[in-house]
Amino acid sequence: MSMPDRKKLVGLTADAFVSDADRWALDKLKKVPLLAQVVSKFYEIGIDRWLYCYNMGTSIRCGPNQYKTLHNIMRECAATLDMPEPELYVTNNPFANAYAGGVERPYITLLSGIIQTMSDEQLYHLIGHELGHIKANHMLYFSVGSLLFPLLDMLGRRTMGTSDVAMYALALAFYEWSRQAEFSADRAGLLCTQNLETSLGAEIALAAGPSRLKDEMSLEAFMEQARTYQDASKLDQLGKAVFFALWGKSWTHPMPVHRAQALERWVHTGEYDRVIRGEYVKAAS
Repeated sequence: MSMPDRKKLVGLTADAFVSDADRWALDKLKKVPLLAQVVSKFYEIGIDRWLYCYNMGTSIRCGPNQYKTLHNIMRECAATLDMPEPELYVTNNPFANAYAGGVERPYITLLSGIIQTMSDEQLYHLIGHELGHIKANHMLYFSVGSLLFPLLDMLGRRTMGTSDVAMYALALAFYEWSRQAEFSADRAGLLCTQNLETSLGAEIALAAGPSRLKDEMSLEAFMEQARTYQDASKLDQLGKAVFFALWGKSWTHPMPVHRAQALERWVHTGEYDRVIRGEYVKAAS
């Protein structure tokens, strides 16, 4: 699909792409009593402004006269998702990734490694993914979560009677929601590429990182790998459960094979096509 053929999703709301699991996990997170105190401390000491200033001071802001290719991709993705354009930055880091930040003043930062790794078309998925986080109002909890343990120390958890059990419960609830939020944002990325193969290729690029052999990437082989992982033997399924209980529950992102399968399933259910056709509850004008 060429760029002029991308449909702009007028009146799109986050409800059109946020998953039920994302909503459930966020509701569960909000019910953890300690969260309100952590959020209050986050605002009290102005951490959101600190993070914004740090990012601006260490990155290059994109615009019409600065990395205009990236700026134009971001503008088109924001128009597709019918949302305000955040600020876009590039920073020198070989790790192939990107992130969104800013509660009151949202921004997206691309690490230089991901620009070297992805094609322009794949960057539509990446930038759309980060825009999805912003549109879905994930930024407050992501920002708080990234500083969760320092914020707990600032609260003086011992003197306030906050137990290690309560802290652990908050951390687990955050990690679970963070993983589910990634699936929702991947859907927003697909709404920006409007091409499943392109979005799945972007997922492979995120998992594999920069490589001089990236032209040898096989989407078919990767999806077969994902199916093999999903259809593992009972003994291997037990091993996966044990592994997750020991280490995986503190991951902030799902495994690449899970993300690819989830995106493919969203298309196969027909939900993606319904959104593209404009069959969603639209924001009030």
